[in-house]
Amino acid sequence: MTDNSHQLDNINPHTSEPYSERPNKTKIKREMKALHGLGRQLVEMPNSKFEKITLSERMREAVILAKKLKKAALQRQLRFIASIMTEENTRTILAKIKMLSLPQEQEVRAFHQVEEWRNKLLKGDNDLINELVVQFEAADRQQLRQLIRNANKEAENNKPPKASRLLFKYLNDLLS
Repeated sequence: MTDNSHQLDNINPHTSEPYSERPNKTKIKREMKALHGLGRQLVEMPNSKFEKITLSERMREAVILAKKLKKAALQRQLRFIASIMTEENTRTILAKIKMLSLPQEQEVRAFHQVEEWRNKLLKGDNDLINELVVQFEAADRQQLRQLIRNANKEAENNKPPKASRLLFKYLNDLLS
């Protein structure tokens, strides 16, 4: 009796046909890990954004189910999602995810910019006041100085930072 198990290595388990060229296992694992990551992104995405992505019905149902699962069941479902992800157009899914995340990134950048301005103003950066007045028509130098003065007084007296929040809101409104 001869051992034919080595011949099974040359058969594609998905199509049951012989490989024209034996695939690289590391490459396959890397691709599956990428698909797993894409599936995780879909699962962790808010429903409002998830609804805007075009997916097959099978994939959509799998992701909706995964959103309800926890721990080990979630991991099994993510592996299932990765396996059926091979049937999807991953490039369009990735492009749509990236497009949906851009506004959020811009909001975060704007938030950090306003925080930085507020911190500089509270430390006494008078040049920034001049820059803001020149950059934004709606900027009022007197109101900025008053908000800064009130915020510094509150900080000295260990009071809640109401004026600091008002300064932040004022700067945020200027940027909007």
